[in-house]
Amino acid sequence: MTLRFDGQIAIVTGAGGGLGRAHALALAARGAAVVVNDLGGARDGTGGSATAAEAVVAEIEAMGGQAMAAAGSVTDATAVQAMVDAAMARWGRIDILVNNAGVLRDKSFAKMSIEDFRFVVDVHLMGAAICTKAVWEIMRAQNYGRIVMTTSSSGLYGNFGQANYGAAKMALVGLMQTLAIEGQKNDIRVNCLAPTAHTRMTEDLGAALPLEALGPELVSPGLLHLVSRDAPTRCILGAGAGGFERAYVTLTQGVHITGEDAPEQVAARFDQISDRAGEIVPDMGAAQGMLELTKAKVSLGG
Repeated sequence: MTLRFDGQIAIVTGAGGGLGRAHALALAARGAAVVVNDLGGARDGTGGSATAAEAVVAEIEAMGGQAMAAAGSVTDATAVQAMVDAAMARWGRIDILVNNAGVLRDKSFAKMSIEDFRFVVDVHLMGAAICTKAVWEIMRAQNYGRIVMTTSSSGLYGNFGQANYGAAKMALVGLMQTLAIEGQKNDIRVNCLAPTAHTRMTEDLGAALPLEALGPELVSPGLLHLVSRDAPTRCILGAGAGGFERAYVTLTQGVHITGEDAPEQVAARFDQISDRAGEIVPDMGAAQGMLELTKAKVSLGG
């Protein structure tokens, strides 16, 4: 069955180029009206211009689609609310939010200023939270919504020189986990996309990557599934170069240890604690506590 988004309204942040542009064009090509948000600044977050967003709107309109530009920063709650209000005034609903806007200020942690750490976290994490909060009640009232957070392998697995970026990207996974639980009763499905693509964010890597195989348009098919009517929820989807994978936050079965020598036992039995046989993907955070209490009960003969 062909995925279509006719009559649906999507907001895509950071959509003036790269992945966001590819997502916006893909959604528009399949019938969605798109709010193209982009600050139009440099990749470190400095500067700003509406030109990038307006250019993508022109592309969408040239292919017969509907779009509007919004040039505000995702960290500016007033600008975000104005964007949402404008979309509601024009179309009357918002079905999809793609939190894609981001910046880079890479340095080793030893050389990184707290200001650069905070700024990157503000854009990626707080920007996504601000945008999501602005559409949340609309989606609850509609009993329908699809939200995607853009995470990264740098957050899931780490990457030298990206402590700020990685921390923000992993935080978005935590945000997704809770919002998916809270949104379930109103059919608001929340997922994470971890893309690998050649954009201006990766331009410094140069010959280190096969850039011709990493077009951002190869990521967007995964995005389209995550915002479709039949989307999953609480999914971390990896995508790049035509490859698609799922990442999971898992919990091992572990062991029960008490007593005065508990620290020594933790050290001695760490391989057993780490054994992935029987590991689970918890439905919610309370599962860890329940697993631990169950082991305690068993150890007491309960």
